[in-house]
Amino acid sequence: MYGSYTGRSRTRRRVAGLRTTGTAAALGAALLLAGCSGGGDGGDRKSAPTVEQQPKDKDPYWVNPDGNAARQVAAYTEDGDDEKAALIRKIAQQPVGEWVTPDNPESQVRGITEAAAAADRDALLVLYNIPHRDCGQFSKGGAADGNAYRSWLDGVAKGIGDRSATVILEPDALLHLVDGCTPQEFHEERYDLLKGAIQRLKQQPATKVYLDAGNAGWQSPDALFQPLQRAGIAEADGFSLNVSNFQTTAVSTEFGKKLSEKIGNKPFVIDTSRNGNGPYTGGDPAESWCNPPGRALGEVPTTRTGDELVDAYLWIKRPGESDGDCKGGPKAGDWWPEYALGLAGATK
Repeated sequence: MYGSYTGRSRTRRRVAGLRTTGTAAALGAALLLAGCSGGGDGGDRKSAPTVEQQPKDKDPYWVNPDGNAARQVAAYTEDGDDEKAALIRKIAQQPVGEWVTPDNPESQVRGITEAAAAADRDALLVLYNIPHRDCGQFSKGGAADGNAYRSWLDGVAKGIGDRSATVILEPDALLHLVDGCTPQEFHEERYDLLKGAIQRLKQQPATKVYLDAGNAGWQSPDALFQPLQRAGIAEADGFSLNVSNFQTTAVSTEFGKKLSEKIGNKPFVIDTSRNGNGPYTGGDPAESWCNPPGRALGEVPTTRTGDELVDAYLWIKRPGESDGDCKGGPKAGDWWPEYALGLAGATK
């Protein structure tokens, strides 16, 4: 069983169940949450702002005011549980990836990017809809075939338009070609789809594209650089590392630099959403990736990394959303407040 590959990214998300934010809903929520609070003893809890945007010069990405964490903060605040609200606010106040679902990609993405533009911020999008996704295992699904994927991708690009967006392209998709998980008969098509996706997205004037390259515990740079080249990395802005995983930032940076050297010194971004305590080493090694206990939030999202090859630390995986129904967790992609509290509470 493939779960025995303990270094795997294990994106494992219930994509079809993710809630999307339309333009009206996103902007309406933004206006509601930005409303003035009452005076006197602190005012009406329901009208108080839950989250605000981070300073643009260090973190240009959009904070969704109606995300799971923001709504959890509002709920705890309304209940008078200020201690839990303060913990979850550590998550709610940071920008996280918006995972685009299979249905109505153009309207979804337009809503997200317009809301981000209205806040003078960039959208952070994650595309995870490649055919034969996850080798038909935990996160099986994706587009029905290559033509369906191209049509979906075209909708994403049209939804972005000329607004600023950073796209993380297909977590795990390339790695599953390298490790043999994806059957050989699908390899040529997938390379073509990834390369075509980069080319289509780069037609949008303000879009950056980072092709996913797994994590430092999964494959070596020597095994990756030729597949990355074949998938069109030369036309992308760079590659992404550690999506939904727990490898430390230091380890990820070292790995990324070795890989970058082999592909023309391309820059990269690192998912730091849950890597504050590094990988989990207890329990069943086959499930070390799935809702591991004792993990912590990592570096907050920023473009000020202090390293010219590291374009940004990002929260691509949304902290507090389950990896799957293991260790007492709900379905993959579902919001799990107890796990979110654990991540925030363990963060120094």
